[in-house]
Amino acid sequence: MAAEPQAAGPPAAADAGTPGRPPRRALVGLCATQVTSWGVLYYAFPVALADITADTGWSAPAATAAFSAGLVVSALAGIPVGRWLDRHGPRRVMTAGSVLAVPATVAIALAPDYATFLAAWLVAGAAMSAVFYQAAFAALTRWYGDRRVRALTTLTLVAGLASTLFAPLTNALVEALGWRGAYLALAGVLAVVTIPLHALTLTAPWPRTGRHEVHHRRTPPEVRSREFLALSAALTLTAFGLYAASLTVIPLLTGRGLSTSLAATTLGLLGAGQLLGRVVYAPLSARTTPTGRTVGLIAASALAIGLLGALPGPPVALVAAAIALGAVRGACTLLQATAVADRWGTARYGTLSGYFAAPITAATALAPWAGTALAETLGSYAAAFGVFAALVLTAVSLAWWARGDA
Repeated sequence: MAAEPQAAGPPAAADAGTPGRPPRRALVGLCATQVTSWGVLYYAFPVALADITADTGWSAPAATAAFSAGLVVSALAGIPVGRWLDRHGPRRVMTAGSVLAVPATVAIALAPDYATFLAAWLVAGAAMSAVFYQAAFAALTRWYGDRRVRALTTLTLVAGLASTLFAPLTNALVEALGWRGAYLALAGVLAVVTIPLHALTLTAPWPRTGRHEVHHRRTPPEVRSREFLALSAALTLTAFGLYAASLTVIPLLTGRGLSTSLAATTLGLLGAGQLLGRVVYAPLSARTTPTGRTVGLIAASALAIGLLGALPGPPVALVAAAIALGAVRGACTLLQATAVADRWGTARYGTLSGYFAAPITAATALAPWAGTALAETLGSYAAAFGVFAALVLTAVSLAWWARGDA
């Protein structure tokens, strides 16, 4: 299918990429820093949670609430961070985020009480907004221009190893040093890896976009358009459904008779399925329109969630359904990364994606708690999966409605 025309934005600025060869050193550096940042600031927490609660006496919901609050802060902080990225480029912004992340991680480790623990996670959330995917996506989208899909695919494939590397590393550190010592060691890893790599590899000239690059407006006009609002809402509902389903899949499967170990293995295979979805996204994007692939992937997400919730067995079918869920989730990560540039160009990607991704990030932060609470309210994880699927299905109509006025 032919590519859709740009729905908004000035044509001259629509695909303002970097002339010449894109900076491969930046891509390599970002791959390393994304693995490390996600590993320390995100995936270490669920591994250390049991030890945190046992040592401090805080409940698991309370400790998780602090972590989720940090993710909500990252969603809100992503809006100004996006503006700073457009104006200054990623080097200063992402290096500053890394510098902030280190003392925040130290404060988490040394927190003497819950209030300090919560405050440390709020600061860590501000750092996440400058070092997680959104900032890296902005850098690669501007630098790589119309070659961005391959670069973004490479980044997300490598960053997908964060849990594979840091879950066992964190577990080993917790066993050897306790959770506080583990977080201090991980803060050292953050400092040694991310600060120098952000400072030394993100040095390529930042593309200028000429007279169309405007920073003084509080809210860009695109953000108020029907297309922008409906598309962001569609991907927010989709992200909520996918994350809520993924993070409650273990109790669903154990309720279907799978052992805890097999259910945990299935969750790992769900993660592996994400890599498959990311590999498939590049050829999919070359053969579909932005609206076509958005509607198709959202519909596939609803189907995968509903199928996993409805299947009674056998175990091999449940495992296959979980892998399919992981695949659509992996593809949807790249769908979110490319949605803004596909429709409004790369010129102000940081600013627009900050607004676009804020509700999506907030939804993923709330999904673990909300998913569990819904299952408890309904009395069944299978019923909860039905609600998740129905929510995502409503996003299909939003995505179609967001196709623009043309």
